[in-house]
Amino acid sequence: MKIIVLGAAAGGGFPQWNSNADGCRRARRGDPVARSRTQASVAVSHDGERWFLLNAAPDLRQQINETPALHPRTGLRDSPIAGVVLTGGDVDAIAGLLTLRERQPFTVHATQRIHDVLDANPIFEVLARDVVVRTVQALDRPFTLEGPLRATLFAVPGKVPLYLEGDGAEPPPIIVDGTTVGAEITDGTKRMLYIPGCAAMTDDLRARIDGADILFFDGTLWRDDEMVAAGIGQKTGRRMGHMSLSGGEGTMAALRPVNVGRRVIIHMNNSNPVLLADSAERAEAEAAGWTVAHDGMEFAI
Repeated sequence: MKIIVLGAAAGGGFPQWNSNADGCRRARRGDPVARSRTQASVAVSHDGERWFLLNAAPDLRQQINETPALHPRTGLRDSPIAGVVLTGGDVDAIAGLLTLRERQPFTVHATQRIHDVLDANPIFEVLARDVVVRTVQALDRPFTLEGPLRATLFAVPGKVPLYLEGDGAEPPPIIVDGTTVGAEITDGTKRMLYIPGCAAMTDDLRARIDGADILFFDGTLWRDDEMVAAGIGQKTGRRMGHMSLSGGEGTMAALRPVNVGRRVIIHMNNSNPVLLADSAERAEAEAAGWTVAHDGMEFAI
């Protein structure tokens, strides 16, 4: 199985367009310690010929242009992108679908909840339904992508996208109902998990992760109050539906005893110090066995 990281940052990318924080300034200057990253997505293939995207980030056009494996190969119109698997309805997971609107056949795989989000917004009708197939996939039921590749969508703790929260005074509860999902991809021998958003660890989720050959996991924030402490937001990580990497209840601690081949941090907010190769937080994460993803990173399992 071949895997390419198309983007590794959270919504807004790194540097974020309106951020004047030190890390973003360093990224704009081309500082190699603060490597730029687009918004999170990976591509997976069993043969390197036909590829499936896990989420369609707003930066998808740039990601395709920077990834030769996804370039057209024959004829006047062509793409090796065979499908997109969606793990949520957030802007940074679905906006890139609009890039794929030039009547190129492919399949969109998602839960009914996420298809409902797409169906409710007429702008997504630019994906002509006579060429782009929208396939509803049930949770915990494997489905074939192509050849030996099979995928399974499974619920993880999360919440509705921010733009769907409404005007209620109380924050929406953390739920496990298919609004936020992870994707498991296997070729029958090896197994990868892609979980770019997760609000809490559960015993069921640990059990699913156990034994994976490679895990891509939500690394939005290093600490829960990171954005509040930096003066750039009022919401904690938990409020936004994301675990933090550090701390006694953080991702690194929660998954320390779990058997995983490769542990890869993905979907990092521009405020997260692990983005900086010279930070103490990066050193701590790497010492704990985690790899910090960057655009263009490739894996073969």
